[in-house]
Amino acid sequence: MVIMLLVSFLVLFVTGLARGLAYANISAVENMPANYFAVQKDADHTFRRSQLNETELAAVRSVAGNQNAAPLAVQMSTITADQADVKADITFFAVDMDGMLAPKVSQGNGITNETQGSVIADSKLKESGVTLGSSIKDQASGLTFKVAGFTKDSSYSHTPVVYINTLDWKAMRQGTGQSGRVAEAVPYNVIALKATSAQVSEIMGRLDNVEVITQNQAIASIPGYSAEQNSLLMMIVFLFVIAAFVLAVFFYVITIQKTSQFGILKAMGTKMSYLAWSVVGQVLILSVASLAVSLLLTLGMNMGLPDSMPFQLEGRTILLTCVLFVGMSLLGSLISVARVAKVDALEAIGRAGA
Repeated sequence: MVIMLLVSFLVLFVTGLARGLAYANISAVENMPANYFAVQKDADHTFRRSQLNETELAAVRSVAGNQNAAPLAVQMSTITADQADVKADITFFAVDMDGMLAPKVSQGNGITNETQGSVIADSKLKESGVTLGSSIKDQASGLTFKVAGFTKDSSYSHTPVVYINTLDWKAMRQGTGQSGRVAEAVPYNVIALKATSAQVSEIMGRLDNVEVITQNQAIASIPGYSAEQNSLLMMIVFLFVIAAFVLAVFFYVITIQKTSQFGILKAMGTKMSYLAWSVVGQVLILSVASLAVSLLLTLGMNMGLPDSMPFQLEGRTILLTCVLFVGMSLLGSLISVARVAKVDALEAIGRAGA
């Protein structure tokens, strides 16, 4: 049981770490109330490569409705705060503050489409020393903003999201950069949609240069997400396989040690089905008991982890992990069942008598 406890604890911890890293990468997009995104056709589903204008936004809204289509502009940058030692990488999200993508403020005040020079930042930016009322400066455009409020669980590509309105976005894009040239004004990168499949087909039929992708496709195209999750998924799969082998070997050794007892039971007329369910039942009891203890240990450790460490275990993830672990344990127990089936009663009794 101790071996199973340690193995299941490792599986749960790595699974929580993988989910935490994923959430820190995609939470801003995952939490959006949108099931589709309209992007430029040759952008490879990547937000920052896509460029859409007001004409395309109007065409999309004519199909999906004004409240179900919201423009989104994305710009990764580096900011400095009024504190001299504060410097952080962030992602600007320019949204319509009256639309469905407007962030929910957890601390401070919200902003409107008419507000100039104010932003709403993800609460993770507090770890860099940014507080309510802090002035942050975008190094690319040179513009300075005041943090009016904070929102929760809004990260993109492992950076906290800073929400600005479309007014400040256009000022940022039309500003003069280090080259001295005026940047081209690109209104939006994507359009978030709450739409049906029929509406999606109509939009793609009207706009030849626009492709509508699902939320899962948009998440998979976030830089670094797929590579990171594939590596972690491979680790988790190997952990399950290793756990199955380790547990199968332990129960197989225990079964060999009980060969004489199984032989005597067979000689007494005990059915093989009863013996098989006995072995499988023992494995099931030990698996469930060890999982319960390891789950308590994992949740306890999660409470002691620093906020900067991405770790997340949802109910669905816990249930799936536990079911897979128990399933792998029961699969490994079939080797022991096969061993019991091969036990010869007379031979086992002879060994016991010797």
